[in-house]
Amino acid sequence: MSKVAIVTGGSRGIGAAISIALKQAGYTVAANYAGNDEAAAKFTAETGIKTYKWSVADYDACVAGIAQVEADLGPVAVLVNNAGITRDGMFHKMTPQMWNEVINTNLTGLFNMTNPVWGGMRERKYGRVINISSINGQKGQAGQVNYSAAKAGDIGFTRALAQEGARAGITVNAICPGYIGTDMVRAIDETVLKERIIPQIPVGRLGEPEEIARCVVFLASEDAGFVTGSTISANGGQYFS
Repeated sequence: MSKVAIVTGGSRGIGAAISIALKQAGYTVAANYAGNDEAAAKFTAETGIKTYKWSVADYDACVAGIAQVEADLGPVAVLVNNAGITRDGMFHKMTPQMWNEVINTNLTGLFNMTNPVWGGMRERKYGRVINISSINGQKGQAGQVNYSAAKAGDIGFTRALAQEGARAGITVNAICPGYIGTDMVRAIDETVLKERIIPQIPVGRLGEPEEIARCVVFLASEDAGFVTGSTISANGGQYFS
């Protein structure tokens, strides 16, 4: 029986690429999404991957959603915490709502999703938790104090929890993508992309969602059993840490 993997934010962008790559690697995948029913239905029709709707910012919804996935597919062996949002703005213009929405999804969402599966992973002496952080959690970014704080918190979460999971056979790792060619990034003005963003990337191009997905597949695999508490920087050489 194939291992079950949940990918949050798993029906679009980087998350969709991760869901597809894990399915191709032999996992039974559940793709969580928060709001875009049309995109989720299209994703399922095209890939055969089941989608489940709930907000990772809501702990009770996560508990219920995970319970439904496990009832449908089996115990969760791999959790990819990919869901994330932005509410960008310079700090002097940032509102408590902008701060709280990003922290609740991008940081607290890791607790809300990981806590309900942790006990089962400990009992089974096996688990893979993979957190999608960001280059901006490593280096910071003006206009993204909320996002950078949350993504930096994801790295701290990873390093601490890895120490707790190690003896129980659970690995916890993070991936920090740089600029990836998702629909959202490609929607940026072409001049801004060519003149301001891509020149900062030593390899001279945007990353592809599939390149992040391949990192996830490795960290989820048996081959990565000795890798825990680590951060993979997939940013084309833009930032080293």
